[in-house]
Amino acid sequence: MFNFQDDILNHLARGRKEVMTDKQFIEREITRFKASRRRMEMFTGKRYYDGKHDILSKKRTVIGEGGDLVEVTNLPNNRIVDNQYKKMVNQKANYLLGKPITFQCKNTAYLDALNTLFNRRFMRLMKNVGKCALNEGIVWVFPTYDENGEFVFKKFSGHEIIPGWADADHTFLEYAIRIYAMISYEGEDERIVEKVEVFDEAGIHYFRLDGQSLVPEEPFQQSYFTLNGVHPFNWSKIPLIPFKRDAEETPLIRCVKSLQDGMNTILSNFQNNMEEDSRNTILILVNYDGENLGSFRRNLAQYGAVKVKTIDGAAGDLRTLQVEVNAENYKSILEIFKKAIIENAMGYDAKDDRMSGEPNQMNIQSMYSDIDLDANEMETEFQAAFEELLWFVNCHFANTGLGDFENEEVSVIFNRDILINEAEVIDNIGKSVGILSDETLVAQHPWVDDVQEEMERRKKQREEEMADDYLNTFSKQPKAGDNDANAG
Repeated sequence: MFNFQDDILNHLARGRKEVMTDKQFIEREITRFKASRRRMEMFTGKRYYDGKHDILSKKRTVIGEGGDLVEVTNLPNNRIVDNQYKKMVNQKANYLLGKPITFQCKNTAYLDALNTLFNRRFMRLMKNVGKCALNEGIVWVFPTYDENGEFVFKKFSGHEIIPGWADADHTFLEYAIRIYAMISYEGEDERIVEKVEVFDEAGIHYFRLDGQSLVPEEPFQQSYFTLNGVHPFNWSKIPLIPFKRDAEETPLIRCVKSLQDGMNTILSNFQNNMEEDSRNTILILVNYDGENLGSFRRNLAQYGAVKVKTIDGAAGDLRTLQVEVNAENYKSILEIFKKAIIENAMGYDAKDDRMSGEPNQMNIQSMYSDIDLDANEMETEFQAAFEELLWFVNCHFANTGLGDFENEEVSVIFNRDILINEAEVIDNIGKSVGILSDETLVAQHPWVDDVQEEMERRKKQREEEMADDYLNTFSKQPKAGDNDANAG
């Protein structure tokens, strides 16, 4: 698509000044993306997950003489983070991706190849993909070959990729731009260098960013992979697969940031009040020098004491006004914030009253209703992403001689990590024998992780039992001549 070489050879010109070169187009897209609210929101999601909340930069202020807020440094300024947002992200990622993804296919050779490729390392990658999708709304998986020729998958965060969508539904990529920072050294001096990679049908083009200008780097352009270390090849599709949280690519932080900030503020203010023992007692000095309203308010807020001038000649006095901190009010507000975060994040409360005692399956399902609904949306997007991913996987299998599985049907199963009443589920499975197939019943059993493996074990066990029965039956048969000997 892009012809950067032509841009460079012709000094970024195409004969007419009004024509934007490919290089200029990419530079403009990068500038727009770096300044976009969307990218800043992605950074915010990751930042809040790491515990770096806005409360950490909070300043303690009081009302100044002019009525405006002014910063003070002699008062407690606690900055407490209760990271409920991280809890929600981990909860939702583990709910959908905590258990290994399984595949169902009639072709056993294809199934074995998939299980070998999508190993534990890949499952760890998928869990990280899920967290990143929740934090940033979208994350990208890049299928490629490493320096050893092994087919691998790399994760690119949403804030690194500028997609060039070919359609309004964001389903087909025409091109993509990756921008990322890395540390470079000039002697002993450390500096940050911004790298740029442009993905199109011709392969990957490499640049570094100097201010807002692209500077080509060696190798300027490479194919996506080589076979046998010699022959360069390109995919017929852009090898970047988007894994989205939802169809709108909405970061979870957008739903709960204000609530998380509110909870942090309440906790910090409560701790401030607990440490302000001397400020909880306000001193009232009677018949001392009077002060204007500005000084009155400043001294009250900053020093906990005010001067009050009374009628001349009146006796002076010192009185105190005790201010009580109602901890129950803070507790009630915190509970409201916590429930609101869970509801807006569409998570669940593990300490829900419905989980007390020995909850039945209906109570458990009711508690999981919100997170299940949100997981349905995310699973739909991940299923579509896996369809794209399997296209590259099938090409890899064909290229390496493992087989042509292009037309094979395969189901990708996301095994949700949900609490269950095992006794109730097992009892229901027993009551369904003869109504449902053995495979369906095995799939519903809480102790089974791999249905196909368990079915193979059952088959082997039945064969061994039949063989034992056969041997036992014939070992009890009388030998030839035994009857004659007994008769004699």
